[in-house]
Amino acid sequence: MKIEVLTLFPEMYSAMNSGVIGRALESSAFVLNVTNIRDFSADKHKKTDDYAFGGGAGMVMTPQPLHDAINSIDPEHKCKRIYLSPKGKVFNQAMAVELSKAENLMFVCGSYEGIDERVIQLDVDEEISIGDYVLTGGDLPTMVVINALSRYIPNVLGNMESTEEESFSEGLLEYPQYTRPFNFLGLEVPEVLISGDHAKIAKWRFEQQVEITRQRRPDLYEKVKEEVEAKLAPKKKRRR
Repeated sequence: MKIEVLTLFPEMYSAMNSGVIGRALESSAFVLNVTNIRDFSADKHKKTDDYAFGGGAGMVMTPQPLHDAINSIDPEHKCKRIYLSPKGKVFNQAMAVELSKAENLMFVCGSYEGIDERVIQLDVDEEISIGDYVLTGGDLPTMVVINALSRYIPNVLGNMESTEEESFSEGLLEYPQYTRPFNFLGLEVPEVLISGDHAKIAKWRFEQQVEITRQRRPDLYEKVKEEVEAKLAPKKKRRR
């Protein structure tokens, strides 16, 4: 997979060179190219923003640098072009999985009060939001989305089973995790986890997922309630 990022702040993406993502980039599990939008500005001072028509606080990113940057990097429109915006569809795990299947992605990062609407009309395929709040720009949301989707790209994670047993993978939050020592400051690991009984462990973990989701994210729980209750219902013994 090749990922293109258009931003006014390319230095922010040095953070992507750390940890799991950094190792994935070193091994070429996927390619990440970061381009400075200012490089495409026709203004002699490399200006990329201006006052909004109709008034209002803040500046708006002008269309020319963005339009030229997008079409210079992706002239044949091979990329799925994504603009990170509070107005977009809220990002979730299912979207991360779907985006991970693309061969080419482009993330357009706005700043200030956003970008000229005509760039969205001409050049953007989809708007995505990472939540119901406003940030100073699209760079942090872009890094969040790249981090989430990259975990589904082959060879990024050492064990792909990690993506199958985590929060949201089945509509439920993740179960509690424990490691050594068995007793830490008087708190002990649940006995079931050291029982060696894999069926009991699986049952305990699922019950924990259900209870944690029910308490902390009732909105998620309602979506899977019927399926969960069916799994938890005691199975009827067959009559001989």
